[in-house]
Amino acid sequence: MLGAIANTFANCFKIPELKSRIIFTVLLLGICRIMAWITIPGLDGGALMRYFEAHAKDIGGSLLGMYSLFTGGAMQHCAVGSLGIMPYITATIIVQLLTAVVPQLSKLAREEGGRAKLIQIGRYLTVVLCLGHGTLMTLGWENPTKIFPQFTGQLVLNENLWWYRIQTILVLTTGTLLLMWLGEQISERGIGNGVSLVITIGIVADLPGAFQAVYYMFNPPAAAERKFNLFPAAPLLLLLLLAVIAGVIAVTQAQRKIPVQYAQRMVGRKLYGGQSSFMPLRVNYAGVMPIIFAQAILMFPSKICYMLGNLKNMKFFDEIGRQLDQGHLVYYLLYSLMILFFSYFWVATQFNEIQIADDLKKHGGYIPGVRPGQATSDYLHRAMSRITLAGAIFLTLIAVIPTLLGDWFSVDHRVTRFFGGTSILITVGVLLDTMRQMESHLLMRHYDGFLKKGRLRGRI
Repeated sequence: MLGAIANTFANCFKIPELKSRIIFTVLLLGICRIMAWITIPGLDGGALMRYFEAHAKDIGGSLLGMYSLFTGGAMQHCAVGSLGIMPYITATIIVQLLTAVVPQLSKLAREEGGRAKLIQIGRYLTVVLCLGHGTLMTLGWENPTKIFPQFTGQLVLNENLWWYRIQTILVLTTGTLLLMWLGEQISERGIGNGVSLVITIGIVADLPGAFQAVYYMFNPPAAAERKFNLFPAAPLLLLLLLAVIAGVIAVTQAQRKIPVQYAQRMVGRKLYGGQSSFMPLRVNYAGVMPIIFAQAILMFPSKICYMLGNLKNMKFFDEIGRQLDQGHLVYYLLYSLMILFFSYFWVATQFNEIQIADDLKKHGGYIPGVRPGQATSDYLHRAMSRITLAGAIFLTLIAVIPTLLGDWFSVDHRVTRFFGGTSILITVGVLLDTMRQMESHLLMRHYDGFLKKGRLRGRI
């Protein structure tokens, strides 16, 4: 199997166009990694990096740890790419949600050239979000003791605060816009989805730290106590990792195929139609978005309750905040319910079964045994609701089980964060999409692709 994979990679470089696309993608991703190491002038990035290294266990499962993961460690270095690509993704999600709600935007999306205008709106919104988020990050670096617990010292080296603020906000905004442009260039001239690859390369950059944490689990430093024996903990960890990756691949590619029949039509003197096809409905239609939404929202209630408890000196709010912290039953229950809710919410806003039914009717297509029009819309709604439940339960298990294992067995957050949950979902999904695009180039030149075997077939 390894020989076949190596042979397939060799075939990729035998095709000039695919070879140039791969090299172009690698070079631009290298630029993205460089942006995560170049410190903004006037800031002491080394001091913040030492703080993150000293408090890795405390920060790993927090909002700071999750945000640092998505920026590829840029925030730890006070780098020019500290905002990451997340403002652009947030703006894109906001535009998509508004398209499903606002009639004018929905009409614009169906018009010719409307998608390009929506992308342009998303870019303008990205600039606004970058300016707002950059201002908050700039003020946070100015007062690090309020943002980073147990931090001592100062991060700002520039004595002119206003010059520091203006310069830092502009640098952070420019960094995100440059990442956005690099991602779009990868999608157009490279291989794979550029924005997704920018996030993935930041996650994969934490791989050495995760492997180091795994090594220390079984071979701790001299001053630390050994918590895990090499046997049977190591084989069980490896089997769990393989099971998680296999489950993610299976559910990511799983789909229900709805049969579609097209009626015959006479156009002039020619007879068209009459062929059979199918409509693929993805089991995990929402992807990783429900987990991201749930994590982002659950980070704030506990902080707000602690602030209210300190201001009003009421232990009631402190107790609520403690229950909403990671590691308590209430947190895991709310986390699971929110993943289920956002899975259906994303499908409800993005999957338009009414428009699909109308398009089928216009093109003479119908589902065998189902009347065109409203009956087709109801059938698609019921089918999507059922398979969404399976995808939502899978997302809940993938997100909650690694966190539970980390809390119960005191596993380092870098291990559970990388080998389970959001990171593995994003990484596996993006790699599968990139391999499909590479496979399409290989198959056109009559080479064997990566995904020749193991492809899921049939219905789920």
